[in-house]
Amino acid sequence: MPWPQLPVPPHYDPGRVAEVWRVPYQERAREAADWRARYGVTPAAQDRIRICLVAVDVQNTFCIPGFELFVAGASGRAAVEDNRRLCRFVYRNLGVITRICPTLDTHRPVQIFHPLFLIDEAGEHPEPYTVISAGDVRRGIWRINPVACSQIGMDRETGQAHLLHYVSRLQAEGQYQLTVWPYHGMLGGIGHALVSSLEEAVFFHSVCRQSQPDFQVKGDSPLTEHYSVLGPEVMEGADGASIGEKNRQLLESLRSFDVVIVAGQAKSHCVAWTVDHLLEECSAGPEDFAERVYLLEDCTSPVVVPGVVDYTEDATSAFRRFSDAGMHVVRSTDPMEAWPGIP
Repeated sequence: MPWPQLPVPPHYDPGRVAEVWRVPYQERAREAADWRARYGVTPAAQDRIRICLVAVDVQNTFCIPGFELFVAGASGRAAVEDNRRLCRFVYRNLGVITRICPTLDTHRPVQIFHPLFLIDEAGEHPEPYTVISAGDVRRGIWRINPVACSQIGMDRETGQAHLLHYVSRLQAEGQYQLTVWPYHGMLGGIGHALVSSLEEAVFFHSVCRQSQPDFQVKGDSPLTEHYSVLGPEVMEGADGASIGEKNRQLLESLRSFDVVIVAGQAKSHCVAWTVDHLLEECSAGPEDFAERVYLLEDCTSPVVVPGVVDYTEDATSAFRRFSDAGMHVVRSTDPMEAWPGIP
């Protein structure tokens, strides 16, 4: 099958990827309809080979310099550079991408990974990037904020038991220890929104291909982290009650595609954990599911905060493991028809 690449529409300005603006929807809709007619773009419902692009957390909070958790990577502007390539990839492959699935990290102030949730003996909140170990909680270095307890409907004793249970589970399962992140991805805030350039590309694709984007919200449980769009870090509290569940509906949807492409931020966290959950579910079928997954390595970067944390090696190791399991690590700048295993 031919994999025709289209020109990049004239409205796309790579120099504005680091900016935030209002997408002119009506104007872009008219242009997308004209683009469809000019290049003979068919409706996505007619695709014989169905391709889904999962755009993980391409939000201002992670991707715009000066926002709360900008993924600077090694270059200092990594997420901006990633998104320039990602937008170009969407436009060039507009005619073959069946559906775009953007995920949205979605938070409120009182959550287990935000400063307001925790206090020390003096009643002070931890600084961002503080790592909370099970030993810290047992020794009383960090404890749940009683005021936060009241906001999530827990008494102090139950809340403290949950905190110890949570950090112990993370340690026992070999996951990242609980990190206190800066407030980010705040529901209703500008940081929560998709990067304007990608929002514009998603909208243009939606109108041109007559394909509804599949937005996925994650991360709003106050009692667990939720790096992966397919499920939280911990699903049960200290009492065995559910504090989050796997996104079975999305998983089944992704299984129905012939090709699943993953990009976004950050390579070391939400991208890696999402792909890891995909890998866990490969044993449930289809048998070739891992081989259907393509990771855009030039459209994702790890969390790097100079002098504080550097997750580059964690991200590299994760992608190496995914490749060893049969997934494909590819570049957005290479024609899709040249990717290995493309049907």
